[in-house]
Amino acid sequence: MHDIAIIILNYNTRELLADCLTSLRAQESLDFVTCVVDNCSTDGSAEMVATRFPKVMLIRSPDNGGFAAGNNQGLRAIGFPDAPQARYAMLLNPDTVAPPGALAGMLAYADANPDIGVVGPKLMLMDGTLDMACRRSFPTPEVSFYRLTGLSKLFPRSRLFGRYNMTYLDIDQQTEVDSVVGACMLVREEALRLAGLLDEQFFMYGEDLDWCLRVKQQRAPSGNAYGVMYYPSVTVQHVKRAASRKSAKAQYEFDRSMWLFYRKHYQRSTFFVMDWIVKLGLAWRGGTKLMREMR
Repeated sequence: MHDIAIIILNYNTRELLADCLTSLRAQESLDFVTCVVDNCSTDGSAEMVATRFPKVMLIRSPDNGGFAAGNNQGLRAIGFPDAPQARYAMLLNPDTVAPPGALAGMLAYADANPDIGVVGPKLMLMDGTLDMACRRSFPTPEVSFYRLTGLSKLFPRSRLFGRYNMTYLDIDQQTEVDSVVGACMLVREEALRLAGLLDEQFFMYGEDLDWCLRVKQQRAPSGNAYGVMYYPSVTVQHVKRAASRKSAKAQYEFDRSMWLFYRKHYQRSTFFVMDWIVKLGLAWRGGTKLMREMR
């Protein structure tokens, strides 16, 4: 059994994907398998992988079903959730570069902490700032209100208003979080088997939040609930939105994902006045198309 099965979902990011795969070659003393799922790219990405990285498992998806569906194709190809060929699964974006030792560092931490179901590194953007999505709280109605009204930006150091991106914490402070980001996340096989695969009703965005929430609802062999850990001792570079910036659907799908997450996890327990406030806020952001889906 491999240590890690790395799933990379690609859409028209050929050169970035090549850099990502090259960085994986430098991961020493680690037994891992890499699977690239190409989501109908038109830039020759799949041909590049087949030619330059023949040891990489390549899946040419017949259609672009989105982030969750594409990653699930790769996870199933490695046997998850029922017959896994690795102790951990890692989702990794093609626009990331992992420095030598990054994967081994995350693996060593996960192995030493069996109650942790998901580990995410510190993700740094090209301008040297933190990718804020790499450590988050769940977007509850309260937390979403602070974010959508701008209070989180006005008071980033507030433990109340800055909860979504945890901006009150030092970026080098290791901490247990609600969610890390699907751009780079290591998931324990046992936790994945209990939580199941990604929810394919999410096209892009939100599926990592949902996955982390479902992992945290499962119990480790110790009897404790699995945790999700932001682990800044490992740093990974992230270009960010290299594929989605080319998609006209990106902003709509972000708003839609927030609706799906709210409907799935919070709507039943939300007071009707707050429920209407949430729906009005989402409809204002998502427009008439999202309003029709919310009916």
